[in-house]
Amino acid sequence: MDIETALRWVLGAVLGLSLLISGWHRAKARRETGTIPRLAEGPVAVVLRLILTLPLLATIGLELIAPDLLAWARLEVPLGLRLTAAGVAVVCPLLVWWVVASIGSNISETVLTKADHQLVQHGPYRWVRHPLYAVALLMLLAAGVLTADGLLIALWVIGVVAFRLVVIPREEANLIVRFGPAYEHYRRTTGALLPWPGGPL
Repeated sequence: MDIETALRWVLGAVLGLSLLISGWHRAKARRETGTIPRLAEGPVAVVLRLILTLPLLATIGLELIAPDLLAWARLEVPLGLRLTAAGVAVVCPLLVWWVVASIGSNISETVLTKADHQLVQHGPYRWVRHPLYAVALLMLLAAGVLTADGLLIALWVIGVVAFRLVVIPREEANLIVRFGPAYEHYRRTTGALLPWPGGPL
C-alpha cells in the first residue's frame, strides 16, 4: 500500500469512527431529551448550513473515493507534516468521545437550547465553551493537511470564520438568555474554541 492510500485509509477510519461515536451519543440524547428541529433555527440558517456542508461532504467524499478528481487542489506539503496531521487525526475520535460524553443529553444539531438544557462546565468545557466545534475544525484541518488538499484547507478557513462570527454568537445569545450572569461569567473565563480566555478564538 502506498503512502497516499494509507493516509486516506487513516482519514476514512477517523471520520467513520468519529461519526459512530457522535451518532450514538446524539441518538441517546434524542431518546432522553428529545430533539430540536433544524427548521426551528429559521430558513436562512438551514440554507447557510447546506451551503457550507455540501461542498465539505463532496470534497471529503472525493478525497476518499476519487482523489484524482481533486488533483487541481493539491498543495506541496512535506511528508513529515502530513504524517503529523495523520497523528492528530487519529486522536480526534477520542476527543469527540470526550466532548460528547461530557455534554451528555444537552447535545443538539442546532444552536438553540433544549427545554431542560444544563450549563456544562466539566470535561473540555472547563476550558473551552465550544469544544465540539473546536474538534470538528481540528479534524478538518488535519484532513486538509494529510491529504495536501488546498480546497479542504480553504473550507477549514471558511469554517473558522463562520463558527466564530456567525454560529457561536447566535448560540451564545441563546445561552445568555437561558443562563444569564452564570453564562456571562463562564464566557469571561473560557475561550470560545481554544483555552484562551479573552482571545480571538
